[in-house]
Amino acid sequence: MSVATHHPPGRETGTFGPESQPLSLLVNGEVRTALADPATTLVEFLRDALGLTGTKIGCDRGACSACTVWIDGEVAASCMTLAFDARERSITTIEGLSREGELHPVQRAFIEHDALQCGFCTPGMVMSCAQLVDTHPDCTLDDVKSAISGHLCRCGTYPNIFKATLAAAASSRTGKMK
Repeated sequence: MSVATHHPPGRETGTFGPESQPLSLLVNGEVRTALADPATTLVEFLRDALGLTGTKIGCDRGACSACTVWIDGEVAASCMTLAFDARERSITTIEGLSREGELHPVQRAFIEHDALQCGFCTPGMVMSCAQLVDTHPDCTLDDVKSAISGHLCRCGTYPNIFKATLAAAASSRTGKMK
């Protein structure tokens, strides 16, 4: 009986195995490269490899939304996304939400309407609410509730989050903060 040499599937074709590999991602408009192993989640890569610690790790199971980022402009749980699956996609984190030193209207509104306490859920909440305001500036209270339905805020600041998001939407429509 002869024994054939075993090659892990895909090894010959240049796919990766358990070893760390260089990974380049477009994050906040800039290509960033660091080593990552294939099991690294996007939130781990952002925080540990790139030092972007605004995105939080809460439950690490996709249930609390503290890790919310945008992938190609859509809200995504970065703890449930493998970093290598984000190749050739555009990633936006809380650090990339402001433009030219100006806070996003939702960020400003969260401050003005006291929509945070401990701050742990805030980056994920802001990312979801900003995506809503950017894509649906005529949003209603029900739209805001739907947008943050998967988010957990243990401090209970939901009423202020609703007010802040609706104020940001109004400012987007009128061009000034209310």
